[in-house]
Amino acid sequence: MRLTEMRLKGFRLYEEAVFRPCEGITVLCGNNAQGKTAVLEAVQLCCTGRSYRTVRDSELVRQGETSALIEAEAERSDGSHRVRMIFSTEERRRITINGKLATRSGELMGHMLGVLFSPEDLRMVKDGPSERRRFVDMELSQIKPSYYYALQRYNRALVQRGNLLRESNGKDICAMLNLWDEQLAQTGAQIMLAREAFLDTLAGYAADAYREMSDGAEELRVHYKRSVNAQGDEARLQEEILQALFTAREIDMRRGTTSVGPHRDDVELQLANMDVRAYGSQGQQRTTALAIKLAEMRVMRDISGEWPVLMLDDVMSELDPNRRRKLLEHLPGMQTIVTCTDPEDLAGAQIGLMVRVQAGTLRGNAEIPTAPTMEEIPDFLR
Repeated sequence: MRLTEMRLKGFRLYEEAVFRPCEGITVLCGNNAQGKTAVLEAVQLCCTGRSYRTVRDSELVRQGETSALIEAEAERSDGSHRVRMIFSTEERRRITINGKLATRSGELMGHMLGVLFSPEDLRMVKDGPSERRRFVDMELSQIKPSYYYALQRYNRALVQRGNLLRESNGKDICAMLNLWDEQLAQTGAQIMLAREAFLDTLAGYAADAYREMSDGAEELRVHYKRSVNAQGDEARLQEEILQALFTAREIDMRRGTTSVGPHRDDVELQLANMDVRAYGSQGQQRTTALAIKLAEMRVMRDISGEWPVLMLDDVMSELDPNRRRKLLEHLPGMQTIVTCTDPEDLAGAQIGLMVRVQAGTLRGNAEIPTAPTMEEIPDFLR
């Protein structure tokens, strides 16, 4: 997949701008708080429908405006895909896909594919299970819209069951709990099996990437840890989830929450059988996060048949020279958008386009004919 053009109007710092990344490496360079990250945020919104910086659409709208627009076009093996998103300070967002108004949020999934790596992705390694579940759910939703809808159904049933548990007031709610438990078991089994298949594939790629970036010094292990253990097919797993919900029912009624299911699962990350979160150094944790992101790209390629757009948000300065070099070696052959404050962080990269970002404006938005060295890039673009 290749992002060919993106137009921003009233979005974040941008009054109006057009961004045309090249097929290879595009660099967005500028000081902090100038609008570099907003460009990646807009791409990510077109891929997943979610911002990685805020949950409030009103914060996407430029100060003094009442609405914001993102229009993006991408070329894929099956033709052009066009996404148009309008955000408002007063109304719900509107999404148009290939000229047709989307009536469900899941319709956006699968049209544009992107993998974002930012310093915040360390939370996937350093924080609790919810961050790792969120990572898996976001990536699976991009490539499998059916997973996105199953996740929606599961979360709705989970909320309803939780409300019932908290509002029972001594009433006999067993019949109603049985209904919600059946929904949770059905969709929960689908979610668990999809996550497991995704992580089984990702684990091999992540181990390879980590081994390469650490020069073979360590082996990364990625493993899906279910809250419900069962062997067999989807039907067998449904039965096990139902039984686990029934067994935990008394505890759940006391606590007012559901204690088993996909929302309680985790992804184990280990080096030498030690938890990276608890025992890994800062460098090991960064390398783990980067290896997972590189692996994610390969899984998305395997499933969709196309490389996603890789977005690197100010991560080069966070890596030591060896890991930076290893990362740059992975970039040729895929469309990559990189933000940085110092172009020297990208020394050795085959840059195809350098864009200077300043106060919500894009300068030099044209491809460099040949991949130059950093010394050959004009001063006004540096």
